[in-house]
Amino acid sequence: MKASTALAALLAASLAACGVNKGVHQKALDRIGVLEGDLSTSEQTAAEKDRKIAALTGELDGTREVVAARDETIAEQGRKLSMLEGQFAVTQQELVELRRARDAAEKRIAAYRELQGKFRELVDTGRLEVLFRNGQMVIKLPSGVLFKSASADLSADGETALAETVRVLDQFKDRRFLIAGHTDNRPIKTRAFPNNWYLSTARAISVLQFMIDAGFPAQNLGAAGYGDQDPIKANDNEENREQNRRIEIILVPNLEELPSLTGEAP
Repeated sequence: MKASTALAALLAASLAACGVNKGVHQKALDRIGVLEGDLSTSEQTAAEKDRKIAALTGELDGTREVVAARDETIAEQGRKLSMLEGQFAVTQQELVELRRARDAAEKRIAAYRELQGKFRELVDTGRLEVLFRNGQMVIKLPSGVLFKSASADLSADGETALAETVRVLDQFKDRRFLIAGHTDNRPIKTRAFPNNWYLSTARAISVLQFMIDAGFPAQNLGAAGYGDQDPIKANDNEENREQNRRIEIILVPNLEELPSLTGEAP
């Protein structure tokens, strides 16, 4: 039995016991009926509200998840954008470095072609070579043309060949050159030259002194001896050893011909 029905019965009994007339009794019952209807309607409305609240709560939770996922996507896109911007900056810097390296290479090649053209006659006679080695432009003169065996004194033919070389190099007095002496791997031990280091260095200095005496600026020259430590051929036969016995006049690049070591514009 519902609480409202029990209440109505109890009220009826109370009214009867109190001697209340039937009209008043009926009005009370009608009022109770109305109240019961209102209560039922209110309960249905409340249940509907609860369902709507539950549905809205679900939609709100779903919306929050969507917003959170969207925020995460935006954050991820921001990270990707930052990464791409970093890669773009690196690529731009690499492009700058590549352009600098290309410009430096073009300048070296232009200098090489200019020297090679001016040395053409001597190159054609085999008295010297103009080549690139270890990224440097090199004028290579066989030691056999310049010196007698185990000697650092220029021969007559050597002085003639070197004078022709200096005459061309005289057009490049503003450039710096390193004279490098090289030997084969056969050991030498004399009073003047205890080993190949002494011989190669002495020969480089002889060439340097000849160039200075011929009028080449001393401040643009340097000398070094490499002994047998920088061969261009294997020292396994006489022909190769002859190639290794040589004087190299190395063109020292200007700073503008080199890529920047600091990554900054020169």
